[in-house]
Formats: sequence, C-alpha cells, structure tokens
Amino acid sequence: MEETIRNVFPLGFQWETRDPFLFCAHHEDFYPRGNGQLGPDADLNGRFIGQDFVPKDGWRMYHGTRTPGFPAHPHRGFETVTIVRKGYVDHADSLGASGRYGDGDVQWLTAGKGIQHSEMFPLIKEDSSNPLELFQIWLNLPSRNKFAKPDFKMFWNEDIPVLNFSDRNDHSIQIELIAGALGEKTALSPPPDSWASSPENRVTIWLIQLSPHSIWTLPKDQEGLNRTLYFFKGSDLQIDGQSIPPYHGIDLLSEREVDLQNGEEETQILLLQGKPIAEPVYQYGPFVMNSEQEIQNAFSDFRRTQFGGWPWKDSEPTHGLQNTKFANLPNQKE
Repeated sequence: MEETIRNVFPLGFQWETRDPFLFCAHHEDFYPRGNGQLGPDADLNGRFIGQDFVPKDGWRMYHGTRTPGFPAHPHRGFETVTIVRKGYVDHADSLGASGRYGDGDVQWLTAGKGIQHSEMFPLIKEDSSNPLELFQIWLNLPSRNKFAKPDFKMFWNEDIPVLNFSDRNDHSIQIELIAGALGEKTALSPPPDSWASSPENRVTIWLIQLSPHSIWTLPKDQEGLNRTLYFFKGSDLQIDGQSIPPYHGIDLLSEREVDLQNGEEETQILLLQGKPIAEPVYQYGPFVMNSEQEIQNAFSDFRRTQFGGWPWKDSEPTHGLQNTKFANLPNQKE
C-alpha cells in the first residue's frame, strides 16, 4: 500500500507551501507593554529600524518605525489570508478602506489588478504585554483573475464555523474552518474572484487543535490535491504511526485518510489543501504573475498609477488607542 506521508520538512519563519498556495508566514512576537502611542515601551537602539526581522527580546519591528508592522506596500496577482490568533492588526489601503481586527478574526484580501495596503500591529495595552500571533497565507490567483477588481472580506471570530467534538476516549478536538467544509459545516464565502470561491477547487484552510492523548482521523478527499499539515505547536504527534518532530510540515496524499495521534501536550496544526492552479508562477517581491514580462508590467503600472494612490497621511497609519474592532470597507458603511 502506498504511504500516506509524501514528505516531512522543517518550518522556519516563512513556510513552504504547495500550489495553489505561494507561502505562509507565521508571525509570533511577544511584544512588551505599549508606550501610549501604539509602539513598544522599550529601547529601540540596536534594532535595524525599517528592516527589523531579528527577534531580539522575543519580538520584531518588521518595517515599522513607530509601531511594529508593514507600512504601505503594493500587491498584484494573488490573495492574502491573514489569520490573527492573538493581538491586533490595523489595516489601511489605497481604496480608502480601513479596519482593526484580531483575536481570532481573519481578513481575506484579493489584490487582483493592484492595491496598496498597510498592516500595522498596534500595541494597545499599556499595563501589560501585547503578544501577537498570526498567519499570513499567500494564495495564488489563476491567470483569468489576476486583474480582478481588488476586494477584501472580514471574517469576524464569532462568525467563523468551529467544530468541537470528542474522540472515542472523550478527549476533545477542535477544528476551525477558515476555508472548506467538514461534515455539515462550511466556511464563510471568500471573495468572488478567489480560487477558493469554486467548491471544485477544494481549497481548505483549517486550524486543528488536539487535546493531550486525543486521536482523530483526517478524512480523505479527492485525488490529486496538494494537502499539507503544519505542526506548529506541541511536542509529540504521530501520523499513521510515524513520529513527527515539532515545527515541521507534512505533505500527505489527499485521497487517503490519516490518523493523527497526539501525545502529552496540546497540539495545534494548520491544514492547507487545494487543487493546483498548474500555471507558471513568476514572483518578484509583492507581485505574482505568469511571466517575467507581466512582472515588469506590474512595476511599470505601479510607478505610473500607484494602484490608486495612498489617501492616508503617512505610510503606517494606525487607528487610535481604543480597544475596538471595526472595518470600513470601500463604498460600505462601518
């Protein structure tokens, strides 16, 4: 019988993914208390401000100068799915949209023909630490949709479908559905031009939580899908009897069910699955197209149009000290 596990590989800051996904970044920063201006109450000397990716003292400023995060930058030709497990993200974009989301919320953004956006991590709490954990997943667009109208949706934490059940020994299991379906539950609808918007593409993004000593069988799906598990929290996991080291990815056959057996600690896993788009991928920085010429055109178009310009007073806008989540979408009320 063919093995269910195709490959096991270590995870770094930026995780390997398979078509239709482009990559997944796992951000986990243990920020100190805030300084009253949404930045860290800490000495920034010794940090390469503007390009700080070294986790000094357990956290990074990334490209932020005052507040950690990613100031205004462009994208074309793909989508970002940002899953914020802890902390907050302040969003602003060239469409004039803005928002603050976090603590379980998800933003699904279709860059399409071109958008600028910023993603800052406001440190709201001034009397305690401000831990942040998020995944940003890049999902490719097929050539027919690479010039789609930019769009984004907010999946608020309380609306995201979650399955809670027990195994045969009464150990708890939780599956959070960001994309795809399990049993009678189906995830919220992605933006209309997404590869995930067609059910036949079987795009699946699940967060799986296994309590100690629990056993769960991941059901089989169609043949020919790319299916990868990311074992990012925990100490002891077996898949079909094979021990998997912590912080490793596992490529699986999609047409076979697999048994996940947890050990002494709670285990958390991200599942990414989908039908391959199977088109050429040319990526340069923030642009993902189908040819080198299209990449050159993307840079030329951005220099010429700025993808609609930047309507905000600076490149790293934040949305105040209030602990309030919101979204102002283009042409819609808050």
